[in-house]
Amino acid sequence: MGPVFLLPKHQRLSTWKGDLAKMTHLQAGLSPDTIEKARLELNENPDVLHQDIQQVRDMIITRPDIGFLRTDDAFILRFLRARKFHQADAFRLLAQYFQYRQLNLDMFKNFKADNPGIKRALIDGFPGVLENRDHYGRKILLLFAANWDQSRNSFTDILRAILLSLEVLIEDPELQINGFILIIDWSNFSFKQASKLTPSILKLAIEGLQDSFPARFGGVHFVNQPWYIHALYTLIKPFLKDKTRKRIFLHGNNLNSLHQLIHPEFLPSEFGGTLPPYDMGTWARTLLGPDYSDENDYTHTSYNAMHVKHTSSNLERECSPKPMKRSQSVVEAGTLKHEEKGENENTQPLLALD
Repeated sequence: MGPVFLLPKHQRLSTWKGDLAKMTHLQAGLSPDTIEKARLELNENPDVLHQDIQQVRDMIITRPDIGFLRTDDAFILRFLRARKFHQADAFRLLAQYFQYRQLNLDMFKNFKADNPGIKRALIDGFPGVLENRDHYGRKILLLFAANWDQSRNSFTDILRAILLSLEVLIEDPELQINGFILIIDWSNFSFKQASKLTPSILKLAIEGLQDSFPARFGGVHFVNQPWYIHALYTLIKPFLKDKTRKRIFLHGNNLNSLHQLIHPEFLPSEFGGTLPPYDMGTWARTLLGPDYSDENDYTHTSYNAMHVKHTSSNLERECSPKPMKRSQSVVEAGTLKHEEKGENENTQPLLALD
């Protein structure tokens, strides 16, 4: 491209227009900043984008044991973006994506929002998804762990709801490039609830998210975690890649350290942000559409409690959450706990999803 700048102005303009014409439709709709970010951070080059995709597609023949149910350009591109255009790594992720589904067929039967188990999890706020993105353009997902009613939602259904949500979100090319962050609030998460997080189900989650999904997770943030969440590290350590341990941060109740990484203007008041408290029905209404009945909606009575109206239908009764405790971490905007000496231990990485 260097010699182009030696050409007369009208010829440079013509060349520039030619480059735009070559820009693949796969980048259509992306902001100029995002296109530049993809170039700098992900090694994405529109001039060879189709060649990169085809080279990954050509590797499919090496894995006849896997049913690659989707191989179109747009689909393969998200795997290349997730692995910074390292073609072998992108293909490995693509293969693991479909292999995970083959090995866990029951998880992906009736894999849609109106499936009763997935619907219950979504209505109960698993996951929460903030409408606005952070200052890096990343989508913010929330989990209020204490809201897990184990008599109502299996861990598998919660995982299915999270994976389905990510499938919907990852359709957005901007998010393929900018990625996601996850905040888990462990306030009031009991030891009894934690005891249900067995090695087998934790392994299932890590394989589904870390090893088999084409998303860029810029960080997983724990807040208000009790000591026994730290103890879970010994359970999950064998399943983690070394590099991914850098991506989760344990903040405890030190919201200052959280705000250093995610600005308060992008966070709800539960996390010391300037936004209103999170409405648990926000993302469920987005996915369920008309299937999300107003009768199932939450009514705020305080920052710390959610209530659900009663319904007359048996199905709606099944899918309507019981009254749930909200996070106890709600603070007034700008009221932060300053880091004391020794508290920086809480920000040491524990787990990551890449």
